[in-house]
Amino acid sequence: MRILIEWPSWETVNRLKLTPTRGGLSCAGCEAVVTFREVNGGSSPRAHTLPAEVLKISTEAPEAATLQYAAELIGRGRVVGIPTDTFYGLSADPFNLAAIEQVYSVKGRPDTKALPILVNSLEQAALLARELPDTFLTLAQRFWPGALTIVVEATHRLPLKVTGNSGRVALRWPNSRVATGLIERVGGPITGTSANLSGFPACTSATQLIKQLGERLPLILDSGETGAVLASTIVGLQGDTWWIAREGAIPEEEIRKALSL
Repeated sequence: MRILIEWPSWETVNRLKLTPTRGGLSCAGCEAVVTFREVNGGSSPRAHTLPAEVLKISTEAPEAATLQYAAELIGRGRVVGIPTDTFYGLSADPFNLAAIEQVYSVKGRPDTKALPILVNSLEQAALLARELPDTFLTLAQRFWPGALTIVVEATHRLPLKVTGNSGRVALRWPNSRVATGLIERVGGPITGTSANLSGFPACTSATQLIKQLGERLPLILDSGETGAVLASTIVGLQGDTWWIAREGAIPEEEIRKALSL
């Protein structure tokens, strides 16, 4: 039997244990010989747009091996599509400038727009901020983990590119075991901008994500539908002043109530 596919990623070659043969590559554990179809007129794997590898993952009990695999890609400066408690997001190392450039490129996002950062603790958030006003702690303790993004002054440790050259960082602790588990495996925060082409609808499923960005990512973690209708609410903080930069899953009235207590 002979299987014809387009050039795969080297990660896929390794995971499938493909080995060279005269006819292409043989698949370990099966009798198939894998051969490749050239696309876009190229002559080598590096000349082609590679389709994303899609791995299923549980929202309730994310598989450790899958998280580790995704974390290793992020550690090598790659961008991975993951499910969150709102929409699917693009995850990369926010301290790796080359990876950040990839996120902007994948989305077609203007570089004047900051990239939100996902964390899995208040302590982690504090390390990314120059200082945290009392209002930050009030909101974080009330709504985290959850669909609230808080914008504060960024630490100088973060590349200015991540902040959209504004010097301010958007932080969120998502209510997602996949996202927080990946942060733990990476050993630090990850980017969390929505996984879609700039100007196009955010994706609530891996299927939607594949249609938009499937040829721009090495890996997509698929947990099915997120069930989200609205994005996270974004609140900006400056000293004692606060404002709603975007109203989303958490109504402004709830924010106002929390800060008036």
